[in-house]
Amino acid sequence: MTRVRTAAPRSAVLAVLAVLAGSAALAGCSGGPSLETRGAITASPGDSRHLSIGSAGFTESELLAQMYAALLGHAGYHTDLLTVGNRELYEPALESGQIDVVPEYAATLADWLNSKTHGPHAAPVASPDIRSTMAALRKLTGPRGLTALPAGRAVDQNAFAVSASYAARHRLATLSDLGRAKLPVRLAAGDECVQRPFCAPGLRRVYGITVTAVDPKGVGTTPAKQAVQNGQDQMVLTTSTDATLGQFGLVLLTDDRKLQNADNVIPLVNRSRAGSARAAAALDRLNKVLTTADLAQLNARVDSWRRLPADVAHNYLVGKGLLPKR
Repeated sequence: MTRVRTAAPRSAVLAVLAVLAGSAALAGCSGGPSLETRGAITASPGDSRHLSIGSAGFTESELLAQMYAALLGHAGYHTDLLTVGNRELYEPALESGQIDVVPEYAATLADWLNSKTHGPHAAPVASPDIRSTMAALRKLTGPRGLTALPAGRAVDQNAFAVSASYAARHRLATLSDLGRAKLPVRLAAGDECVQRPFCAPGLRRVYGITVTAVDPKGVGTTPAKQAVQNGQDQMVLTTSTDATLGQFGLVLLTDDRKLQNADNVIPLVNRSRAGSARAAAALDRLNKVLTTADLAQLNARVDSWRRLPADVAHNYLVGKGLLPKR
């Protein structure tokens, strides 16, 4: 029952969402929810027959949106897929009911909404513990007419990789191993890594890793990975669902002391339209099977193998017994 909306061009949809984002920002300055969202905040969980699924436009978000749409379609809903550029656009659209479901990441969303609600200098509410992070997140989503559905097993968070030969030579499997080794480490990352608490400062504070310099080649970029591959740098900042590490002879070091926050994948829904137990049950079927490793492999099939996200998503769900074969 899934179909792709063709009634309006993408540019028109994004223009509408940009207006919505601006309106939401103005409403936030007024000190309370807008008139449009007050009904959604107090309404009972809804079960609209037709649901719009949003994605942020990068491979992983598109894959998750495709799987959400397929599972909801199998549960009897009609679904549209909308690509929306970023959280600043799709979150206000979700509040207003222009979008009904989006894939999100628990810790990142919790701190983003906390800053939006309490100001940019508010103390972070996310942590490495998924239970406390979800509790904080639900306090922030509820007043906005949104529901953060249960978190899945898959996690997409900052991760650090070294060359496989370097890891073998120094017997490294975890970041703690690297700290104990007292090796000087030049880190390939974004230039913001110098100050970000989950990057160089955190590596020093939590693990005692001697970060001698940050090589500003970006997060998980090809030049950053090549710099570690050829020995120019010793470690690269990437993500836990990066499926290209093997192509560069790199391996992840386990974040065994949990420097990174719990960025588990979650479905975020508009409560008044997609907050029913039926919709939640359909989406939770994916939570029970999708792992971080699965998500990395799915990303690789799109980015490296050049498969279509819709086909990759469908084949995965069929393979896991969540959908019948076509």
